Amino acid sequence: MLQRRQFLQSAAASVSAAGLGGCDPLGLIAPTNNLDIQRAQYNVMPNLLTTNMVSLSADAPPPILRAKQGVPFTATVTNRLPDYTTMHWHGIRLPNEMDGVPYLTQFPLGKDESFTYTFTPPDAGTYWYHPHCMTMEQMALGLTGALIVDETENPGFNNDIVLNLRDFRLAKDGQFKELFTPRGAARGGTLGNVLTANWDQNPVYDAKAGGLARVRILATDITRIYKLFLPHTRGRLIALDGHPLLTPLPWPTEQDPLTLSPGQRVDLAIEMPEREGEELSLMAQVGGRGRNLARLRAVGKPEQRKLADLKPLAPNKVSEPILENAETHEFVFGWSPSGDLPNNGFCGTLGYTFWSINRAPWPGDASGTGPLATLKMGGSYILRLRNESPNVHPIHLHGLTFKPVRSNKRTVLPNWTDTALLLKEETLDVALVADNPGDWAFHCHVIEHQKTGLAGYLRVA
Repeated sequence: MLQRRQFLQSAAASVSAAGLGGCDPLGLIAPTNNLDIQRAQYNVMPNLLTTNMVSLSADAPPPILRAKQGVPFTATVTNRLPDYTTMHWHGIRLPNEMDGVPYLTQFPLGKDESFTYTFTPPDAGTYWYHPHCMTMEQMALGLTGALIVDETENPGFNNDIVLNLRDFRLAKDGQFKELFTPRGAARGGTLGNVLTANWDQNPVYDAKAGGLARVRILATDITRIYKLFLPHTRGRLIALDGHPLLTPLPWPTEQDPLTLSPGQRVDLAIEMPEREGEELSLMAQVGGRGRNLARLRAVGKPEQRKLADLKPLAPNKVSEPILENAETHEFVFGWSPSGDLPNNGFCGTLGYTFWSINRAPWPGDASGTGPLATLKMGGSYILRLRNESPNVHPIHLHGLTFKPVRSNKRTVLPNWTDTALLLKEETLDVALVADNPGDWAFHCHVIEHQKTGLAGYLRVA
């Protein structure tokens, strides 16, 4: 079992080795991949202990897990909760039976039951893990963590900092309020009121003065769509959703922030200031004003490294779809045509059906009426995602990687991804090669939408 003491010892060791002081999120690396899902408590708000959280230790956030590109990864997950659960490895192209989706790829885990997940990650980059059974409750209570797949060659940064962004819905006494509202579920989702990075409010992390820091930002919140920017910072976006950028994205500013929706990740390369003690801020637009989410502090004897010193990240080997031969499948995301209640099974229900794909709401634990589409193994496809609603939807596809190719609302860039934000009343075409066999979940990552009908699956055979 992971304990807070182990996290602190690991943090101290990494800080000492670097000759730095302060807090380093790499201290949150799990010393073992024997993972116990359990109740936890933590000071999310100053001097207030939030109880009834869910993590992989009793008193710390879910740890950073690290794997190596092309090297087998194994994690044994044991459920210590009274409720059922599974673990999903978001963005990883893995064997279908390791995907962690209840009743689609495995049975859910009851109390004290274990499942060993084994896969060889083909892609380096920033990914994450979360439950896919009792999803709304367990994610809202804290169970979202980073899975970092390191490149085969060290890309040469001085620091590698992971920022797991998420909200909590807490009352003034630091305890959880209701996790969602029906009104929120039927609209854009129910926002949290306490914004955190790695479960802390506006934490500060030390990085080498004058060095190059890799900052991995993960949006693991169940609802919030972040508008991020870094004022007075020299940097470059180097990867999106795990994959090195094929087409550059502009550096996020207050006037032109980066939109990061639930499920998405972005990697930044940042030139740290040379003056010791100077800080850089990651900020988000919240309620019409900028809000600090986390800070980077320059420490140590300064170096004079520049972005030009970095070699481009090696691209992951993703099959390129042949667009002229691609078959098109259309998926309509909208409200449910009926108010039938979802199944009240082992993996929980919110008690409402509001949303649907192609007029068919996901019924709950059962696998529904079959796949939304069957794709031929090795074939090139265009998925036409049509949003009939006035709400936005981050659409996530398990097990496969795709790229946007066209939209009726905006210019899109053809960067590889597994989660695409579908704007209100937008039709977005994305292209892929169906090169991973199995039944792959396909859903909105606003979890209230997913749990009230906006989910299904695609079959690759």
